[in-house]
Parts: sequence; C-alpha cells; structure tokens
Amino acid sequence: MSDNYRSREERRRAMNDNKQTNKSQGNKKKGGIFRKIVAAVFILGIIGLIAGVGTFFALISDAPKVDDSVLKDSFSSKIYANDGKTVLKEVGGEKRTYVQYDEIPQTVKNAFIATEDVRFYKHHGIDFYRIGGAVVANFKEGFGSEGASTITQQVVKNSFLSPEKTVKRKVQEMWLSYQLERKYSKQQILEMYLNKIYFSTGEVYGIAKAAETFYGVTDLNDLTIDQAAMLAGLPKAPSTYNPYKNPENATKRRNTVLNLMAKNGFITQAEADKAKQVDVQANLVEQNEKTSKYDVFIDQVIEEVQEKTDANVSSSGLEIYTTLDVDAQDYVDQLMNNEIVTFPNDKFQAGLVVLNNETGAVEAIGGGRNRVAGGLNFATDIERQPGSTIKPVLDYGPAVEYLKWSTAEPIKDEPHQYSNGTQIRNYSRNYKGWVSAREALGRSLNIPALKAFQAVGADKAQEFGEGLGLELGESSGEKFAEAFSIGGFTKGVTPMELAGAYSAFANEGMFTKPYTVTKVKFSDGTELDLSPKPKRAMQDYTAFMVTDMMKSVVEAPYGTARAVRVPGLDIAGKTGTSNFSAKEKASFNIPEGGVKDVWFSGFTPKYTVSVWTGYEKNSDGYIYSENEKAMAKNIFKQVITHVSQGEEKGSFKQPDSVVKRAVEKVSSKDVKKPSGATPKDSITYEYFVRGTEPTKVSQVFVEKEKEKEEKEEKEEKAKLTASFSEGSNAINVNWSGGDDETEFTVNMTSSDGASQTLADKGSAGSTSIPSPTPGATYSFILSTNNAGSASASVKVPQTAEEEPEDDSESEPGDEEQNPDEGTRPEDENENDGEETDQPDNEGPQNPDQGQQPDQGETENSSEPPSQPGNNGNNGNGNNGTNGNGQGNNQQPPATPDQQTENE
Repeated sequence: MSDNYRSREERRRAMNDNKQTNKSQGNKKKGGIFRKIVAAVFILGIIGLIAGVGTFFALISDAPKVDDSVLKDSFSSKIYANDGKTVLKEVGGEKRTYVQYDEIPQTVKNAFIATEDVRFYKHHGIDFYRIGGAVVANFKEGFGSEGASTITQQVVKNSFLSPEKTVKRKVQEMWLSYQLERKYSKQQILEMYLNKIYFSTGEVYGIAKAAETFYGVTDLNDLTIDQAAMLAGLPKAPSTYNPYKNPENATKRRNTVLNLMAKNGFITQAEADKAKQVDVQANLVEQNEKTSKYDVFIDQVIEEVQEKTDANVSSSGLEIYTTLDVDAQDYVDQLMNNEIVTFPNDKFQAGLVVLNNETGAVEAIGGGRNRVAGGLNFATDIERQPGSTIKPVLDYGPAVEYLKWSTAEPIKDEPHQYSNGTQIRNYSRNYKGWVSAREALGRSLNIPALKAFQAVGADKAQEFGEGLGLELGESSGEKFAEAFSIGGFTKGVTPMELAGAYSAFANEGMFTKPYTVTKVKFSDGTELDLSPKPKRAMQDYTAFMVTDMMKSVVEAPYGTARAVRVPGLDIAGKTGTSNFSAKEKASFNIPEGGVKDVWFSGFTPKYTVSVWTGYEKNSDGYIYSENEKAMAKNIFKQVITHVSQGEEKGSFKQPDSVVKRAVEKVSSKDVKKPSGATPKDSITYEYFVRGTEPTKVSQVFVEKEKEKEEKEEKEEKAKLTASFSEGSNAINVNWSGGDDETEFTVNMTSSDGASQTLADKGSAGSTSIPSPTPGATYSFILSTNNAGSASASVKVPQTAEEEPEDDSESEPGDEEQNPDEGTRPEDENENDGEETDQPDNEGPQNPDQGQQPDQGETENSSEPPSQPGNNGNNGNGNNGTNGNGQGNNQQPPATPDQQTENE
C-alpha cells in the first residue's frame, strides 16, 4: 500500500510534505484571484478615465472662447413688454465707471476677497476645498442648491455663459476658469470682477459707480472700512441688503463681512468692532435722481433676473421678456402722479401691485410717489403690518380648508382672550353675540377671527399662509404668534406678497408666486424660462367659499368696503388698518384715531390689486381724516375699473365640491335648516363643503309661534265700555283686559267740543263723566302697549221739554226707514264697522265713588261722531222710539244693560 511507511519518522516527513504542497497550491489559487481583481479595477479605471475624459471634452467642445472684448466691454440688454415687441428700455453700461486694479485700495479688495473667495490667490480658478462642501449640500438638497464659485468662475459666468444650473454649464465654467487663470493674472481677474458686479437697482454696476451712488465717493481711497464692508456685502442680494431700503438687514450683512475680514487677518478685531459702531445710514448720500418711465417696474425686473440667473443685465447682451402691460402701467403712473386721485400731501405714500390671477404675472407696479432712482419701492420693499387683510389668509382660509367650516359657521363674538390671558377687543369696543363666519369677516370683527385661528391651531395657520407665499415664523425672523391672526406682525408683508396670496383665492386655490419676467434669451441663443409653475395651495372649496365671504366685505348689509363696488364687476376683498403703539403716539404726538397703515386688497375673477397707503416714517405723518383712510379703497376702485375695461367680466365659479343651502340666520352654536314658521327675513343662503350641509330643521320659530299662541290664549284683549246713567246723570267708563304689564291710555272727545284724557299709561280701571251735555255724543278711545285698542261712544239723551214737537224737521231720508226693521244704534254707526259686544258684568260705577276724569292732553277721534238729529229718534229708533222700539217719552234712557263695547 502506498500509505505504508518504514518508520514513524518517514511517515511524519511525508505528512509535512503534503501540508507544504497543499499550502503552496492554496496560495497560488488566492494570489490568482487578487491579481484578477486588481487587473479588473485597473482596466475599469482606464475605461472610466477614457470615458470621463471623452465626456469632459464633449461637454467643453462647444464652450465659448475666452475673449478680451467680452471680458471688458459691456453689451446692452433689451427689456420687452408683455407683447414681446415693445422695448421698454435698453439697459447698457452707461452707469459704469471702469477703474484699474491700482486705483482700488487694498481695504476694498480684502473686503470682497474675504466675503466671496478667501482662497482667491491660492487656487487656479477652481477651489476644490469649497467644492467638497458644495457636493455634500447638493446631495442633500439637490443639484444646484449650493455653489462653490470662485471670483474667477463668477467672471466667467457673467461674461460667457448662461446661468443654467446644469452639469454641462458647470463643466464649461470650470474649464473656462482654468483657461482664464492661464491667460490673465490674479490682479487682472479681480479688476474684471470688481468692475462687473451688480450692486443696486438703477443700473449700478462696478465698485466705482457703487461708491459714488451710495457715498458720493469718486476716489475709492476715501472709502472707510465700514463702507467697504457694506459694499462688499451687497452683491449677494442687492435689494435685501440695500441700506436705503433695509437698514437692519444691511447692518447685519456689513457686520458679517467685517467679521470675515478680521477672521482672515485683513483687519484686527478692534478695527472690526469699531466699524460696527457706525450707523449704516450715517454717510449715505441723499437720493434725488428721479426715475424715468417704467423704471419702477424695470428695477424689479433686473432684481428678478439677478436673483434667478446671476446674469449681469448691464453687460451680458440679454433679451428680457417681461409681464408689464403698458396700458395698465401708464394708468398706475398717472395715478401716482396725482393725475387721477388727489393725495392729501406730498409725503403721503402708496404702493400697489396689479396681478393677473390666472398666470400670477405682475402687469403693473405702483412703487410710490415722488420716487427717486434706487429708492424705496413701496410695492415690493416695504414690510408693514397687514391689519385685517390677513384674516382670510390666516384665520378663515385655514378654518375652511382644515375644519371644513361653512360660510354660516357660528362664532360667538364675546369677551375673549389670547392663550396667554391678554384681552382682545374689537375695533368698535362692543360685541355682536352669535354671528356667522361671513358676517364676522364682513364686519371685520377681531374676536371671531382669533377664535377661528385658535380652532385651527397656529401650526396649520402658518402652513396655510406659507403655502400662499408669505414668510412666517423662522423664515421671517420672528416667532409666529396668535397676534398674527389680526395682523399683529412685527415685520409685516409687502403689497406684492399680499397680492400673490389673494390671487390664489381667485384662481380656484392655485398659487403662483408673482413674477415680472417670463423668459431671458442669452447672447449665445440660449433661452431660459423664468415663469414659475403654479401649485395647489388650497382646495377649490376653500378658495370659493372664502372668496364669497370676502364678497360680503364689499356688499350690504355690513360690508366695510362698499365704496369699492363697480357696476358689472364681481369683486371680493378685505380692508386692513394698523394702529400706532402707545409709545409711538407719545413720541410723535399722534392723536387718538390716527393710524399707521391702511390697506385694501381685492380681486375680480381676472385681476388682483393690492394697495397700501401710509407714510414712509412715523415722523412724516399719520393717517387721520376719513378722506385719508378711504384712499386705499379709492385707489383700488380706480385701478380695477381701468384694467377691467374691455375684459369679459365673468363671475367666480362655484365648484362641484360646494353646495348652497337655505339656513336660518345664526342665533346659536348650531346651523339648521329653516322651518315652515321661519320668517323670510330670518332665512339666508350659505355655502357648505358638499356632505357637510345641515340636516336638522330649526325649531326656534316653531317654538316662538307656539309660545305666542299660548300667550295670546292667556292674554285678554283690551276692553272698553261706556254708558249713560240717568239716575246719576253721568257717563260711566270702564277699561280692562291685557296682563300685568299692560298700560292703558283712555281719551275722550265730545260733539260739544269737550276733550279729556281719562287715563295715561295706567292700569285697568273706571271713571265717570258727570253732568254730560244733553244731546251730545261722547267718544272714547282706548290704546295699550300690548293688548290692542278699543273704542266706544255714548249719545246723551235730551230732556223731554227739549224734544221736538213733531218730526216735520227730521233730516232727509229718515222717513225712508222701514219701521218694522228698526235702525242700528247710533254708536255702531260711529265705530268704523268694528264689532260690538255685550258689556262685562261690572255694572255702572257709583258716581259718588267713581274716579274723576283725568285732565290731560286731548286726542281727537279718527272719525268725528255724528251730530244729533232733529227728528227725535237720536239713535234710539224711528218715530221717537229707542233702540228697543219704544218711544222716547215712554221709556227711560239706555240702561247699563244696553251699553256698547268695541274692540
């Protein structure tokens, strides 16, 4: 056998040889796999490198060449109106003052390098350290979310390339930056950069022009550290950090630049701290250059292009297509120039925006009155407390959206507090009790608005408002609080922002951020669409129902803006007013009733117009008179009337998600259908989200009707009786009925001219008229506060010796009566057809104990009593008989059993 060995030693050696052989074979096998992996990786790397290099060269194959003329020369840009043909302005390099590198002081250079590219002198056009940080951000937030552009790359971008955020453009930018660094020195590149960058509206480009515009400095060596830092901070966001418009933001940005300069050793910390103490507006020159036609709109266009593309409008040879409507803008300019409305004084300001609801395009801007180039734009720059114009956005909009409130939602207007216990009041300082959401918004009541906000919750209210383009909470730098529900902002909103929010209600809940530029065409033929895409901000039922509630603001019976109505236009909107604080009133001697801001923001199905009025500074004045307070509404009415001319008027379309139902007017916490007993004036028609309409029928008026009937059954109608007593020679009068709260008034008149008030707002009772005139007729009228009225009359008989001897002197027509039928008693004929009744069983009052007639104001009967006849019947029957057919000489006068009672 092969396994037989001669000795143990031989066997041991054989076993060791086998182990070594197996180990060698295993190592050989493992070594082969590793070499294959390395070879594969190497080959893939070579292939990747080749592919990468190929892709790189493919991407840069059509990159523009580095051209000296393009780097240093300016190419004007054309700005077009919304027809795509009308040139509004050609923006060129006329506002630029070119300075050489040696003319720029080191402090200025250091300020820009510390802010924009601290490693400028260390890289070759591309800073891979910064790229690393940008890559991480782009992975988290998407490509293009953060850049790592060096100063060299910015020069390339502003000179040769479109600002599209694509891989190809970025690769070309890096390639051209490398080429630029090879061809030009760092000093030349920095010189190009400082002469090209954009600083402010009014076409302020380049450091030299910026220094002159802001500080009146023509020699850059005269700029101080704080001024250099302020200018270095501007290019990141020229409007946001403009010291004229936003001194607070400008101060923060300048201090950031100063910190960066100190951190990187360009200045000491002591120098930075000293520069921070300088007021950012202390050395600014007064702006007095008047704007030219369309400049207020063009300034916004330039800012928008700068923000969205980083392109240099003044030197890049762009074709910019805008949303400006020439006719609308011309009209707004005329209005701002005092040609259409009369402003109270020169310092009174206004800002307005005209939006197309469907597209979100800004068609006209009213930036302010007596505006100077680069000055404050009161339509886009100011941030003022919106007052009650915010209620549809933060209160009722969210309530309908998230809680499906109807326009009839009952809210009790009553004493109420914020969550921290602070009392809130209505402007009128009174309470309305139960009101519908429609009425609460129409009357602009504060307490129901806060209750709506609290019902939804601050988080949902903030979410809804931010969906309509408002900066709230952390994004605005202030804590979102309950006071926002009635416009109690710290910073506020702009007319542009408010117009954008309102237009979404008109556009069935679709929000488009307001914009002024539709597209930009670059010199290389590239076109960039800048129109924002619409997004759904709310359900269509929310948009329609809140819109219909805002229609009540401009309509009777309780709308606060009925003055803005225009025949034929379907208008919805909201007023807003903000007040001065107690400290401001004391500081600027503002009287009670003086207000800070007055707004009106409204819309038709086609257009939204948002108007703010007020003063730039508290020291400039305050809004006090009714005429001043009405200016915002007046401006809105003029503008909306003009832009709507020739347009199809239309109306707000009710979506299928909404139903209209008849309901009983709000009087409690429940909304119910009207009953058959509900009066017409207590029925209203309101809107509900489909499926939430009321199903129960109100019993309010059913119960009231029942109570009324029961009360009427219990109540006794007022009664009045009057009769003549021959024995006492007096007329006895009795009145009764009603209830404990009934007040009786009894008046008497007679044919002989006597008149008397027998009772005035007294209780039930009786009295007597002693020694009445024989032959005279006495009429009595009873009136009450709650039991109706009644009347009665009594004819006093004549004495026997006064009777006529015969009936030869009877009045014509008496002889025609049928003696068999008799006649109606005289007192019935004087009742105007009212029913007569038998007397109560009270009997006549004893003249000795009876109440004497009161002396009071006389009141004539509505129909004078008949005069006594001459034929002797005197209302008691024909041929000398009384009402019982008996002769006057044979029977005594009427007894109490024959007295009359009329209701």
